[in-house]
Order: sequence, then structure tokens, then C-alpha cells
Amino acid sequence: MTKEELFAPIREKYHDLQQALKGTDIEQIRTLALEVHAMVHPAQISGRTEKTIADYVLDYMLSGNQNVIVPREDCYVDLHYAGTEKVPMCWQFWHTYRIEDLVSNILMGNREQIFNGEWQSRIGASITDTGNALEFDEAAAFGKEIDIMALYDYMIAVGKNTRCILESITLEQVRSMVPEEWVMRILEEGGVTTDFRSVWLLVYWGRLTGEGMILTPITDHHMMHLPPCLNYLPILGESS
Repeated sequence: MTKEELFAPIREKYHDLQQALKGTDIEQIRTLALEVHAMVHPAQISGRTEKTIADYVLDYMLSGNQNVIVPREDCYVDLHYAGTEKVPMCWQFWHTYRIEDLVSNILMGNREQIFNGEWQSRIGASITDTGNALEFDEAAAFGKEIDIMALYDYMIAVGKNTRCILESITLEQVRSMVPEEWVMRILEEGGVTTDFRSVWLLVYWGRLTGEGMILTPITDHHMMHLPPCLNYLPILGESS
């Protein structure tokens, strides 16, 4: 399989989701959101039988490669506000699933996030935020301290929970922006820090409707961080 063969179906389905979100068919929106979510998350989360892009990276990372250094992401927008442009591979999953947890639960669901003191202890993480502001040495140290299997368990819990939220999302939620106090909860609960390289996320998320949250933090954000990891794996051929 080439990278293009892996990426093309994701891009096509993501385009379908973008188009559906312009309309009012909430069942179609839910279905496509769940399909795209499944394509960029481990198969265990959705029950898919075939491997996903996340599975390919996870197989490699869980084989003793959690601290392989990779580019932070393919998209350079966020890098203007990042502590480092290179991170250990496991940071990518911490970052994307912490963001998914915060956005899906606090902003989309107005409920408690999954991450708590027990999860932090299990994972062995010294931080509670998304890791945006970590500089390279700090990110490298973070990668060495965490229990990768506990992080994997957290990822599965977050992904399955998000699917429950997507299954019942309403058209009103899709069209609406969230109250400012919901956004500020993320700062209060340690999801971001006051460092400008971290707190800018609140401004970004605070401007999104539910549609924007589905299209970026819940789905496409994973495709900003997974491809740079995949580029380092000897599992896929190059596009012809």
C-alpha cells in the first residue's frame, strides 16, 4: 500500500463530511463524522476490521519506539505558537487525544473531561495540558517519563467517548458556538497553561462552532500529526 492509497479515502470522506455540514441532514452529518473519526483513530475504537493510519503508527510506537523524534506536524499554522517543531512520537498522541478529550467533552458535551488525577498517575505525565508550549528538551523528557500502554488506554477511552457524543449531536450544537465560560473551564482545569504558546488555543476554540470542532480537533487535527510519524515507518511504499 502506498501513502496515497492510505490518504485518498480519508480525504474523500472528509470532503463528504464538509459538504454534509453545509446542509441540515443531521443523520448524514453524524454518519459521516463517525466514519471520518474511525478512519483517523485506532480500529479498536470504532470496531473496524482493517488497520487505520493510527494503527500503523501505534504498532511501530508500541514496539519500543515511543521516543523516536519526528516533526511535530505537517501543517505549519500551529507551529507559529509551538515550543518545538520536533517531538517524540508519543507526544503526538498525548497532544491530539488531550485536545480531543477537552473539546469533545467540555466544549461539545458540557461534561467532565475523561482525564483526571487517576489518569495522570497511570500515565505518569508531569503535565495536564496539551503540551503545546513544551520546548524540545521538555518534550523529550516527557516522552521518557510516560507509561505508553496507559496512554494507549486513555486514547481508547477518549475515542470511544467522542463517538458517543457524535452519535447524539444535534443540528443546534453543530451550528452554535459555546459559551465563554465553557472555554475558560479548559484553563481552569489545566487543559492549557497561561503560556501564550498554549493559551492561544482558547481563542481558536472559542471562535469555532460545533461544525468547526468536528472538522478540526475531532478529525482533521489527527491528520496534521499522524502523517509526519508515518513518514518514518518502513511499512508503506511511496506514491508512484
